[in-house]
Amino acid sequence: MVTRPARKKRRWPLLLLIIPYIFLLIPPFYNSLQPPLLGMPFFYWYQMLWIIITSIITAIVYFIGA
Repeated sequence: MVTRPARKKRRWPLLLLIIPYIFLLIPPFYNSLQPPLLGMPFFYWYQMLWIIITSIITAIVYFIGA
């Protein structure tokens, strides 16, 4: 039976995936109308911004872990 050498896996990049949950977990912190951005209330553009940030964080975790 062939044994593979032990490979040390990096797990710290996975902790980056917790960041979006922390910032989106409690809606009362961002449940407001002000300041609007392009006529859109803060509540909506804050969530849309986090979609972009989350995709960037996911790409970083993917490339670091690869």
